[in-house]
This record gives sequence, structure tokens and C-alpha cells, in this order.
Amino acid sequence: MGHEETAGHEGTAGAAAGNEGTAGTAVVTGASSGIGTEYATRLARRGWDLVLVARRAERLGALAERLRAETGAAVEPVVADLAEAPDLARVAERVAAEDVTLLVNNAGINGYGPFTEVDPALLTKVIDVNVVAPTVLTRAAVPHMAERGRGAVVNVASLLAFAGAQPPGPLPHRAVYGGTKGYMVTFTRTLAAELAGTPVRVQVVCPGLTATEFHLGTGEAPVPGEARVHDEGGMPAADVVTASLAALETGEVVCVPGLSEPEAVARLADAELAVRGGSAATLAPRYRAHEESRGRVTGR
Repeated sequence: MGHEETAGHEGTAGAAAGNEGTAGTAVVTGASSGIGTEYATRLARRGWDLVLVARRAERLGALAERLRAETGAAVEPVVADLAEAPDLARVAERVAAEDVTLLVNNAGINGYGPFTEVDPALLTKVIDVNVVAPTVLTRAAVPHMAERGRGAVVNVASLLAFAGAQPPGPLPHRAVYGGTKGYMVTFTRTLAAELAGTPVRVQVVCPGLTATEFHLGTGEAPVPGEARVHDEGGMPAADVVTASLAALETGEVVCVPGLSEPEAVARLADAELAVRGGSAATLAPRYRAHEESRGRVTGR
């Protein structure tokens, strides 16, 4: 793999993933269901104290109570809508506290639907939750982690980040959602390269279809009722988190839980390097030829 994919911080691998005796406080957004609940459960069992962020107060409170009883962890529920600036600022302030050594940016909404038909307000909310919030929270966390000499950030993206050329059907209409997840992949990989040699580890986890309630709504409002799984099924959320925490220990920046051939990520980096060859100062011949052919046709 290329340098940007392996940005190694082996000395902090145990601390980042929460081995016994090294855990601190982990902040998990989108904690009231699915992958977020699984991160919270697994980290509590590994000895982490938790700050759990979500919109649904009742679910959040029940999860906090269960984890306290099962693990003895200190669990702080924070009811917040990360699309709202005051709520985001409040969570960012908590993330910057000195006890936080792990941030899991899991909150996300999909805003699925044909681009020309989805309410622009919903698309704005997708960007606020999926791009603005994790960027702001990561910025709040990383400087203090670097100062303290330990810490990690996990950003939950999606394999749809790599599906831009594929039309809808069976994949959903997802222009904005896919764009936000593409941002998360690029943001994380670039930040990992920037932080190479520091004690802070960053990871982006890119699950495929996961057995959660994510597809039961667009995200404009929380899915009501008890937690359940959409009919499409998919990988269990527990397996997604197993992969993420293992990858955090071994130093994978891009974690794809269902990918048996990790060399595919290295080939992606090689393809990007080839595309970046277009930074030359000379216009590519095909564009020059096209312009000249237009001139011959029009007589100019």
C-alpha cells in the first residue's frame, strides 16, 4: 500500500483501539441505533467511558442505562441534532475535553431520492450532518489529542463513495449522499497523511449494505419506534465494528469490512497517482485536436 494508506502510528495502536488499561473516553455520534450502538457496546466492554450523541433521547437514555449496568462504564448521553449549529457547537466543546481519546463520527443521514425531486432543505441537512459535523468535531478533537500524545478518529463512510459511475437501480438515488461519503474518504486519507508521525490515528470505515434501520427513512426525522432492521439485510453491524477496531490496531486507514483483497485499496491509490499526472502544464492532445477540428468545421 502507499504511504497515505498505511500512515503508521504503531506505538499508539493499543491506546487507539482501547486495549485494557489504556482506554479513556470515546465520543460516538449517531449512537442510538445500528453501527453507532454497536460501537458504544463494544467500546464499553473494552473499558471505555462513553459520550453518546444522538437525536432520540429515549433510545439514548435506554442505551446508556443498559451499558452502565452491563459494563460499569460511565456513560454520558448527549441529545443533539448535529445539523443544528448550536447543538454541533455544544458537542464540539465536549469532544475537545481532555478526557476524550477516541471520536467515532458515525452519525449520518441519506436524503435518498432523485436529485431533481428531493427537497433542497433535506439535501442541505445531509451535507450538514455527513460533512460539516464530522469535520468540525474532528477539528475539535485532533489538536488536543496531539498535545496529549494519544488519540484516534474513526469516520464512518460507505462503499457508495466508490460508486459514482454506477446508475441507480439496484443502488439508490444518492448523488448528494454519495458525494458526502466520498468527501469523508478523501478527508480521512488526506488527514492521515498530514498526521503521519504524530500519535493521532485516523480511519475511514466503508461498509457496504449493513443490517440496520438506515434505509427506513431519509433522515429528515429519526426513524420512530423501536430499533429494527430494513428488509434488504446486509452485513451485521457487529461485524462492521469488529473490522473497524481491528483495522485501527493494525493501522489500516481505509477499512472495508467485506473486502477480502486489501490490495484493491493500494490499486486505488495507484490509479489516483496516474490521474494526477494531468497536472502537467501542457494541454492534453485530445482536447487540442478537438478544438482544431472544430476550427476546421467552422472555418475559424
